Amino acid sequence: MPPDPSFDELILRVGSGDEEAATRLVRDFEPVVRRVLRARLRDGRARSEFDSMDICQSVLAIFFVRVAAGEFDLKGPDDLIKLLVTMTRNKMAEKMRRQHRLRRDSRRTVGGVEELVLAGRDPTPSSVVAGKELLEQARLRLSEEERQLVELRGQGLSWEEVAASLGGAAGSRRNQLARALDRVAQELRLDEP
Repeated sequence: MPPDPSFDELILRVGSGDEEAATRLVRDFEPVVRRVLRARLRDGRARSEFDSMDICQSVLAIFFVRVAAGEFDLKGPDDLIKLLVTMTRNKMAEKMRRQHRLRRDSRRTVGGVEELVLAGRDPTPSSVVAGKELLEQARLRLSEEERQLVELRGQGLSWEEVAASLGGAAGSRRNQLARALDRVAQELRLDEP
């Protein structure tokens, strides 16, 4: 199936920090993440322990940082859906492992979801500003070489072209960027609520 030019443009715009493109992506693909979370949080105890909105925002924040760094090779909307579903499942599994590791007894936690607040589909101005600040903080934490990787990927170069430009192997450069983004996500505490 040939790549969708409008989708390619959307991903490039999102990667370059375009607010309108990010808003469109969230509007179109956030429901996929929420559906996966609802399926994973079927029992009442899981719903009381984990906030689906926090997990959804964490998945999307990590996605935006990584797409801005040019880490993903998405050919179409189906690839994006598969990626977001995988990221959501992994995030949920990580949260459950962490909860189990800390031996939390949900019966002993106080409170829970006391009030249902329906979130609008459009991001708030403050979330747009926060997203820009998050991307800037991520870029500041990258080394010069890692920023070059991000820049070249942001220009639409393949990993082979990036490796030819900077030297090394395509897979090594991809792994270098993945490790750098994992480090930045940990430093920015994107995995925490």
